Amino acid sequence: MLTIKDIARESGYSVSTVSRVLNDRKDVSPEAKRKIEKTVAAHQFIPNSNAKHLKQSSSRNIAVLVKGSSNLLFSSIVEEIQKRIEKTNFKTCIIYVDEEDNEVKEAVKACRERKPVGIMFLGGNPEFFQEGFGQIKIPSVLVSNRGDELGFANLSSVAIDDVAAGEFAVDYLIGGGHRKIGILGGDFALSDVSRQRYKGCIHGFQKHQIKFDGKLYFEGSRFTYQGAYQAMKRLLKKAKDITVVFAMSDVMAIGAIRALLDCGKQVPEDISVMGFDGIAVGEYYNPKLTTIQQKYKVLAERSVDILLQAMGESHAPIHEIVPFHLIPGESVRSLRQDTFSKIIIE
Repeated sequence: MLTIKDIARESGYSVSTVSRVLNDRKDVSPEAKRKIEKTVAAHQFIPNSNAKHLKQSSSRNIAVLVKGSSNLLFSSIVEEIQKRIEKTNFKTCIIYVDEEDNEVKEAVKACRERKPVGIMFLGGNPEFFQEGFGQIKIPSVLVSNRGDELGFANLSSVAIDDVAAGEFAVDYLIGGGHRKIGILGGDFALSDVSRQRYKGCIHGFQKHQIKFDGKLYFEGSRFTYQGAYQAMKRLLKKAKDITVVFAMSDVMAIGAIRALLDCGKQVPEDISVMGFDGIAVGEYYNPKLTTIQQKYKVLAERSVDILLQAMGESHAPIHEIVPFHLIPGESVRSLRQDTFSKIIIE
């Protein structure tokens, strides 16, 4: 059996350095980390402390990597995934990673330590997949992010069309008479859905021949209440003429509303707020959120079904687009004499 000493000898580093890399310590040079991880991957090395546990239990594990701990949509999807997998002979292993962390790197580590038979990614950055997903050989599914352009034979995806959803949001708000529209979204370098929804928003503005100044009317934020709260205050300082804010998640929308209220603004009387995701809390929030709803049960069920199918037989990856629809609420008011039309995308 390969030992940590063998890894140290082959990589040319000390046992202590190898140990620090295996424990994901930061006090290791990038070059040492790269060489040791390459040696570990080549031998599919598993630390002895985990070997007995892995032999006994990990062969039936499905790893679910959840990006961000404040995403309430993901919480609902995870719950549905667990319910569906409980009906099979497999078990779920939930792994949370920060929204700024590299989820593919964490998946590679999970493959080495836990030996899952399949992986589900809730949230993902295409750059991380392009850089490191080739190391993962087991069936995988991206949930809520599109993976059709990544081109991996063992990676399927189930998602909405985020570009179309962003364009729809702008269409809806412009249809209600709004022209000065603020946008709260994630870091484009880390959040693919933010990048895609923003792209759709720009399409919407261009379609209506409205110039949008991203430096003035867009503000980046983490997908958290606190992050959106601070981002909304920054947006309000630089874009004083906005009549509505499109937040790229309901959590962001709620954080933004709190910030507006604390700044003496009423929602929607002074400034309207539109969310995204359609989480349950939005229906009971005051004001009830106007939002674009993702069908989380469909996302979860189709993702599990596709993964189980891929684990059972070899076939080309499947990439599904599921519908989204509008939930009219109380947080957006029309600036027109007539009311908003109840547009629903099925």
